[in-house]
Amino acid sequence: MAKKKSKSKMVTLILISVVVVGGGIAAYIASKRDQGISVTVEKVQRRSITQIVSAIGKIQPETEVKISSEASGEVIFLGAKDGDTVKNGQALVRIKPDLIETQLEQFEAAANSAKVSIDAVKAEVVRTEADLKRISELYKKEFASRDEFDRAQSAYQQAQSRYQSSLSEYTRAQSALKQVKVQATRTSIYAPMNGVVTSRTVELGEKVLGTSQMQGTEMMRIADLSVMNALVDVDENDIVNVKIGDTARITVDAVPDHTINGVVIAIAHSAKVNKLGTQDEVTNFEVKIRIIDPEAKLRPGMSCNVDIETETHRDVLSVPLQAVTVRDSVANATPDVVQNGVRTTDDEKVKRVAKHPPSVVFLNDKLKAKMVKVETGLSDRGYIEIKSGLEEKTEIISGSFQAVSRDLKEGSLIKIDTLGKSKWKKTSNP
Repeated sequence: MAKKKSKSKMVTLILISVVVVGGGIAAYIASKRDQGISVTVEKVQRRSITQIVSAIGKIQPETEVKISSEASGEVIFLGAKDGDTVKNGQALVRIKPDLIETQLEQFEAAANSAKVSIDAVKAEVVRTEADLKRISELYKKEFASRDEFDRAQSAYQQAQSRYQSSLSEYTRAQSALKQVKVQATRTSIYAPMNGVVTSRTVELGEKVLGTSQMQGTEMMRIADLSVMNALVDVDENDIVNVKIGDTARITVDAVPDHTINGVVIAIAHSAKVNKLGTQDEVTNFEVKIRIIDPEAKLRPGMSCNVDIETETHRDVLSVPLQAVTVRDSVANATPDVVQNGVRTTDDEKVKRVAKHPPSVVFLNDKLKAKMVKVETGLSDRGYIEIKSGLEEKTEIISGSFQAVSRDLKEGSLIKIDTLGKSKWKKTSNP
């Protein structure tokens, strides 16, 4: 009996301990909750907001010429190497025209043969013409037969036909010979403009293929580095904001700690689609930006990052970007409408608003969070324009991101973290 009482007493003690511990934990959590959510605050201020479209691309010269030979053969002279500055008309490459020399000999022989044939056929024309005149006179006086006259006339006509054929053959041979002679003069290649050799892909002794036969061998490239552009790909969602004349800030990995100025001079009308037909399909538009910094030491092919300043709103109300969020509860709280004396919910409006929930900002209302709907405008990397919903110098909750985006509700208790605010300002304003 004593054992049963002891056991019962022990169970009672355990239950009491659990209740006490549980109550302590609950009280601790409640006390922490009562202290409020730690936040940072900031006042609504006026500032200039510049909308920026970011893109990546490559540095390219405005003018770049590919040098190829019209004649095939061996490279026997190279007048420039990578990085050399060349002038218009400077000798760059000379080709030993093995095939052209052979063709030249063949076409010269064909032209000479055609000339000899013309002389021979012309003599025959003269002879048959004289025979025809003689037989014709005899035929008129009835000293020659009709058959003799017809044979003489036929011989003359055939000689004339052969003469015309030989003239055509000689013309063709002369034309072919002229073309080969022109190709022979093009075995020496000269610089078409002032510039810098940005690429040379052949060496002395190499065989190259001429463009007269097919695409031909590219031997070098010459570029005018005095006029450089940044060619960047802009996302289809951002391209509508980019305009000719927009200012751009360009940074190049190879030139650290230096921002290069530029201006948009061309926007592609056709899209560039990567990975066509896949889920990873990306649609971009190429934008050409003229670099207007003459001191920039740039080379073709360098990677670059570009910030295009598309629009600026000056002296507008603004708050930090992370101070603005969305709440589905606000989207669903659409006012009822009265139709025919009956109060009903506008379902279509609810669906429309829920699909695009409004932006909200939390105010510091005596250490309680007050949710306010706002209309936003332009944004930069730190702040966003407020078109309506707030007044200047109103104290809003600016962080943390976790608090603003998830934790805060209408009426939530808050406590201001001044240390967090200074830390946030330090990281957001380098």
